Amino acid sequence: MRRTGSAANGIVIFAVVIAVAVAAALVAGLPSVAFAAQSSSGGAAPQPSGAIRDLPLPLPRGAAARVDKADAAMQFLGPAQVTVAAHRPAVINLRFRVADGLHINSHAPHDKYLVPARLAVVEGGGINVTKVDFPPGEDYALAFSPHHKLSVYTGEFILHAHLTAAPGRRALQAELRYQACDMNACRPPAAFPVTVIVIAK
Repeated sequence: MRRTGSAANGIVIFAVVIAVAVAAALVAGLPSVAFAAQSSSGGAAPQPSGAIRDLPLPLPRGAAARVDKADAAMQFLGPAQVTVAAHRPAVINLRFRVADGLHINSHAPHDKYLVPARLAVVEGGGINVTKVDFPPGEDYALAFSPHHKLSVYTGEFILHAHLTAAPGRRALQAELRYQACDMNACRPPAAFPVTVIVIAK
């Protein structure tokens, strides 16, 4: 009888060990996901795969760009306002749209002489932008040079701005710097102003 009891106990212990091992393997196999802070732009979102992380450019206060709306190649889709936790890391999804028939160079053009997309941010004012995630560009070839690939953004794309904010109602002021091109030629480098009201609680 003692041998039978010992065998049963051994089977139970072995089953528990197997269950723990399986659970650990399942947990280890789950992808790690970084969640953004809740915002009026649609809430939490995982960091995109293949994103290119960079520091924002400094922008002097009062130096925001002015855009001729009739000739704008870029549109800022929002958000106009977000709510974040004060003094806690947050991510704001800045949504842009390139005008139809145009493209802009991505943040990492294949050719170094091309003007990359960059985000410049006004420093201070209770908001500290620590880094910006840019999406990877899509390969694009001009009709007259089909074998030379460019890295571009077309249509809608999203930048993820990582920041912290002091309590209160504040304004994130920035500008997207880019160069727009069509199938035949490129326009001069330009900047599009961005303002997002940040309410930190």
